[in-house]
Amino acid sequence: MTSPSPAELLAELHKAADTLSAGLDRIPAGGVKAPSTLPGWSRGHLLAHIAGICNALARQVEHGRRGETLELYDGGVDGRNRAIDLAAGHSLEQHREDVAAALQRALAAFDALGEDEWQTRIAFRDGVIFDAGLALWRELVIHTADLDTGAGPETWNRAFCSHLFDFLAARVPAETRLVLQPVALPPLTLGTGGSTVVVSGMVTDIAAWLAGRQPSLDSLRATAAGDGTDLPGLLPWPSAMPDPK
Repeated sequence: MTSPSPAELLAELHKAADTLSAGLDRIPAGGVKAPSTLPGWSRGHLLAHIAGICNALARQVEHGRRGETLELYDGGVDGRNRAIDLAAGHSLEQHREDVAAALQRALAAFDALGEDEWQTRIAFRDGVIFDAGLALWRELVIHTADLDTGAGPETWNRAFCSHLFDFLAARVPAETRLVLQPVALPPLTLGTGGSTVVVSGMVTDIAAWLAGRQPSLDSLRATAAGDGTDLPGLLPWPSAMPDPK
């Protein structure tokens, strides 16, 4: 697996923002109250989160370039959750304005980076600005699918799926060796455990499953020792795991 270059990542961020904006335009009047695909969240909750994470990652870049560090959200996780709950009930027009402004801010922050600034240290996950760019890519692409407006995981490109395989390898339990066999692509092994499970199917379905989303092409098949088996359980997302020290 190869990581995108900063220029490639920047292009992907703009494409993901355009796809999200198109999905937002497809929400009908009153549609923000309808459920998203995330349990317990309406589209309004999801749109409030999208605006919040775009602004949060933008300010990581803005402050990082000035040599300053600050937490991702004011008030931490509790502050994030309060902001989502307060904004979830906004009108569709207000959500569109909030998301558009947050996208513009985030893209402007990354567009302004010099070539040598992508490795600037930031507080987010004790990483660098490039990590924040990858996080924004994940947030935009995956949450566009979560809006359930017609652009599901089947629209994810190969570069994004490859990134998810790399990022989400941390979800494979220690006892499991996961062999991924995407159709028409080379196999890939995640994990080094003693229990081997082979998961085959379309690359987007495999990526969606690893991301905890419903595969949209219904192509997945799991085998162990040549026999059909259930898909293995996965650990939480890396962001839910303890920060590296």
